[in-house]
Amino acid sequence: MAAKNAPPRWDRKMQQRLARGEAAALGELYDRFASLVHGLAHRVLGDERAADRITREVFAHVWEHPDAYDPKQGPLRSWVAGLTHRLAVQRLRATETAALARSGRGTTEDLERRVRRASVAARADYIVTSMPTPLRAALERAYFQRRDYRQTAVDLGITEDEARRRLRLGLQLLSTANDPGTGPGSGTSGVPPEGGRAR
Repeated sequence: MAAKNAPPRWDRKMQQRLARGEAAALGELYDRFASLVHGLAHRVLGDERAADRITREVFAHVWEHPDAYDPKQGPLRSWVAGLTHRLAVQRLRATETAALARSGRGTTEDLERRVRRASVAARADYIVTSMPTPLRAALERAYFQRRDYRQTAVDLGITEDEARRRLRLGLQLLSTANDPGTGPGSGTSGVPPEGGRAR
Protein backbone atom coordinates (compact mmCIF):
# COMPACT_ATOMS: atom_id res chain seq x y z
CA MET A 1 0.00 0.00 0.00
CA ALA A 2 1.31 3.48 -0.90
CA ALA A 3 2.37 5.89 1.79
CA LYS A 4 -0.43 8.21 2.89
CA ASN A 5 1.50 11.37 1.96
CA ALA A 6 2.89 10.02 -1.33
CA PRO A 7 2.24 12.43 -4.22
CA PRO A 8 -0.34 11.38 -6.80
CA ARG A 9 1.24 9.29 -9.54
CA TRP A 10 0.16 11.61 -12.39
CA ASP A 11 1.69 14.66 -10.67
CA ARG A 12 4.98 12.90 -10.05
CA LYS A 13 5.18 11.54 -13.61
CA MET A 14 4.28 14.93 -15.09
CA GLN A 15 7.01 16.66 -13.09
CA GLN A 16 9.53 14.06 -14.29
CA ARG A 17 8.44 14.43 -17.93
CA LEU A 18 8.66 18.22 -17.74
CA ALA A 19 12.11 17.95 -16.16
CA ARG A 20 13.18 15.80 -19.15
CA GLY A 21 11.94 18.53 -21.50
CA GLU A 22 9.02 16.62 -23.04
CA ALA A 23 7.00 19.14 -25.03
CA ALA A 24 4.05 16.72 -25.08
CA ALA A 25 3.96 16.89 -21.27
CA LEU A 26 3.56 20.66 -21.41
CA GLY A 27 0.70 20.21 -23.87
CA GLU A 28 -1.03 17.76 -21.53
CA LEU A 29 -0.51 20.07 -18.58
CA TYR A 30 -1.95 22.97 -20.59
CA ASP A 31 -4.98 20.92 -21.64
CA ARG A 32 -5.64 19.95 -18.03
CA PHE A 33 -5.05 23.29 -16.27
CA ALA A 34 -5.39 26.14 -18.81
CA SER A 35 -9.01 26.88 -17.92
CA LEU A 36 -8.17 26.86 -14.19
CA VAL A 37 -5.21 29.21 -14.74
CA HIS A 38 -7.11 31.58 -17.00
CA GLY A 39 -10.15 31.61 -14.71
CA LEU A 40 -8.11 32.42 -11.60
CA ALA A 41 -6.11 35.11 -13.40
CA HIS A 42 -9.30 36.67 -14.78
CA ARG A 43 -10.91 36.60 -11.33
CA VAL A 44 -8.00 38.57 -9.90
CA LEU A 45 -7.42 40.95 -12.82
CA GLY A 46 -10.89 41.31 -14.31
CA ASP A 47 -9.37 41.62 -17.78
CA GLU A 48 -9.34 39.01 -20.55
CA ARG A 49 -6.07 40.11 -22.17
CA ALA A 50 -4.27 40.36 -18.84
CA ALA A 51 -5.53 36.87 -17.93
CA ASP A 52 -4.23 35.58 -21.29
CA ARG A 53 -0.78 37.05 -20.51
CA ILE A 54 -0.72 35.50 -17.04
CA THR A 55 -1.73 32.14 -18.52
CA ARG A 56 1.22 32.31 -20.94
CA GLU A 57 3.56 33.34 -18.11
CA VAL A 58 2.44 30.49 -15.87
CA PHE A 59 3.03 27.78 -18.47
CA ALA A 60 6.31 29.38 -19.58
CA HIS A 61 7.46 29.36 -15.95
CA VAL A 62 6.48 25.70 -15.52
CA TRP A 63 8.35 24.81 -18.73
CA GLU A 64 11.48 26.77 -17.79
CA HIS A 65 11.50 25.70 -14.11
CA PRO A 66 10.02 22.18 -13.91
CA ASP A 67 12.00 21.39 -10.75
CA ALA A 68 10.33 24.30 -8.93
CA TYR A 69 7.38 21.97 -8.26
CA ASP A 70 7.99 19.43 -5.52
CA PRO A 71 5.38 16.63 -5.60
CA LYS A 72 5.92 16.03 -1.87
CA GLN A 73 4.55 19.52 -1.13
CA GLY A 74 1.11 18.84 -2.58
CA PRO A 75 -0.85 18.35 -5.80
CA LEU A 76 0.42 19.86 -9.04
CA ARG A 77 -3.01 21.48 -9.50
CA SER A 78 -2.60 23.41 -6.24
CA TRP A 79 0.94 24.44 -7.12
CA VAL A 80 -0.13 25.72 -10.57
CA ALA A 81 -3.06 27.57 -8.97
CA GLY A 82 -0.72 29.10 -6.38
CA LEU A 83 1.70 30.24 -9.07
CA THR A 84 -1.17 31.74 -11.06
CA HIS A 85 -2.58 33.51 -8.03
CA ARG A 86 0.78 34.95 -7.07
CA LEU A 87 1.60 36.23 -10.57
CA ALA A 88 -1.89 37.68 -11.06
CA VAL A 89 -1.77 39.51 -7.71
CA GLN A 90 1.69 40.87 -8.59
CA ARG A 91 0.34 42.12 -11.93
CA LEU A 92 -2.74 43.67 -10.28
CA ARG A 93 -0.62 45.42 -7.66
CA ALA A 94 1.75 46.78 -10.34
CA THR A 95 -1.15 47.95 -12.54
CA GLU A 96 -3.01 49.57 -9.66
CA THR A 97 0.17 51.23 -8.37
CA ALA A 98 0.85 52.72 -11.81
CA ALA A 99 -2.76 53.94 -12.08
CA LEU A 100 -2.52 55.51 -8.62
CA ALA A 101 0.72 57.27 -9.55
CA ARG A 102 -0.78 58.60 -12.80
CA SER A 103 -4.07 59.84 -11.37
CA GLY A 104 -3.00 60.82 -7.88
CA ARG A 105 -6.45 59.73 -6.70
CA GLY A 106 -6.82 57.21 -3.94
CA THR A 107 -4.36 55.93 -1.39
CA THR A 108 -2.07 52.95 -1.02
CA GLU A 109 -4.61 51.63 1.51
CA ASP A 110 -7.32 51.75 -1.19
CA LEU A 111 -4.99 49.90 -3.53
CA GLU A 112 -4.25 47.19 -0.96
CA ARG A 113 -7.99 46.79 -0.24
CA ARG A 114 -8.67 46.25 -3.97
CA VAL A 115 -5.83 43.75 -4.22
CA ARG A 116 -7.02 41.91 -1.11
CA ARG A 117 -10.63 41.74 -2.38
CA ALA A 118 -9.51 40.31 -5.72
CA SER A 119 -7.18 37.87 -3.99
CA VAL A 120 -9.88 36.60 -1.59
CA ALA A 121 -12.40 36.24 -4.45
CA ALA A 122 -9.90 34.17 -6.46
CA ARG A 123 -9.12 31.96 -3.45
CA ALA A 124 -12.85 31.43 -2.81
CA ASP A 125 -13.40 30.43 -6.46
CA TYR A 126 -10.50 27.99 -6.27
CA ILE A 127 -11.73 26.46 -3.01
CA VAL A 128 -15.24 25.94 -4.39
CA THR A 129 -14.00 24.35 -7.62
CA SER A 130 -11.50 22.16 -5.73
CA MET A 131 -13.75 20.87 -2.96
CA PRO A 132 -15.21 17.37 -3.24
CA THR A 133 -18.28 17.21 -5.48
CA PRO A 134 -20.73 16.27 -2.66
CA LEU A 135 -19.77 19.39 -0.67
CA ARG A 136 -19.88 21.64 -3.73
CA ALA A 137 -23.30 20.27 -4.75
CA ALA A 138 -24.71 20.99 -1.28
CA LEU A 139 -23.30 24.53 -1.23
CA GLU A 140 -24.59 25.29 -4.72
CA ARG A 141 -28.11 24.27 -3.77
CA ALA A 142 -28.08 26.13 -0.48
CA TYR A 143 -26.48 29.35 -1.61
CA PHE A 144 -27.15 29.74 -5.32
CA GLN A 145 -30.55 28.08 -5.47
CA ARG A 146 -31.58 29.31 -1.98
CA ARG A 147 -32.50 25.82 -0.76
CA ASP A 148 -32.47 25.09 2.97
CA TYR A 149 -30.75 21.99 4.33
CA ARG A 150 -33.99 19.98 4.22
CA GLN A 151 -34.59 20.79 0.55
CA THR A 152 -30.90 20.17 -0.17
CA ALA A 153 -31.21 16.73 1.45
CA VAL A 154 -34.21 15.88 -0.74
CA ASP A 155 -32.50 17.19 -3.90
CA LEU A 156 -29.38 15.14 -3.24
CA GLY A 157 -31.14 12.05 -1.90
CA ILE A 158 -29.33 12.18 1.45
CA THR A 159 -30.38 12.50 5.08
CA GLU A 160 -30.89 15.91 6.65
CA ASP A 161 -27.97 15.22 9.01
CA GLU A 162 -25.73 14.48 6.04
CA ALA A 163 -26.90 17.66 4.27
CA ARG A 164 -26.05 19.72 7.38
CA ARG A 165 -22.66 18.01 7.65
CA ARG A 166 -21.80 18.72 3.99
CA LEU A 167 -22.89 22.34 4.28
CA ARG A 168 -20.88 22.81 7.46
CA LEU A 169 -17.73 21.30 5.92
CA GLY A 170 -18.17 23.30 2.72
CA LEU A 171 -18.53 26.53 4.67
CA GLN A 172 -15.49 25.70 6.80
CA LEU A 173 -13.42 25.24 3.65
CA LEU A 174 -14.81 28.41 2.10
CA SER A 175 -14.04 30.44 5.24
CA THR A 176 -10.33 29.82 4.62
CA ALA A 177 -10.48 32.11 1.56
CA ASN A 178 -9.82 35.05 3.88
CA ASP A 179 -6.64 33.41 5.15
CA PRO A 180 -3.67 34.13 2.87
CA GLY A 181 -1.99 31.03 4.27
CA THR A 182 -4.46 28.73 2.49
CA GLY A 183 -5.64 28.08 -1.03
CA PRO A 184 -3.75 29.21 -4.13
CA GLY A 185 -0.86 31.47 -3.33
CA SER A 186 -0.26 29.92 0.06
CA GLY A 187 3.07 28.47 -0.93
CA THR A 188 6.05 30.32 -2.33
CA SER A 189 8.05 27.36 -3.61
CA GLY A 190 8.93 27.92 -7.23
CA VAL A 191 7.02 31.18 -7.50
CA PRO A 192 9.01 34.10 -8.88
CA PRO A 193 9.62 36.87 -6.35
CA GLU A 194 7.79 40.17 -6.68
CA GLY A 195 8.70 41.82 -9.96
CA GLY A 196 11.09 39.11 -11.13
CA ARG A 197 11.56 35.61 -12.43
CA ALA A 198 12.83 32.67 -10.46
CA ARG A 199 16.49 31.94 -10.89
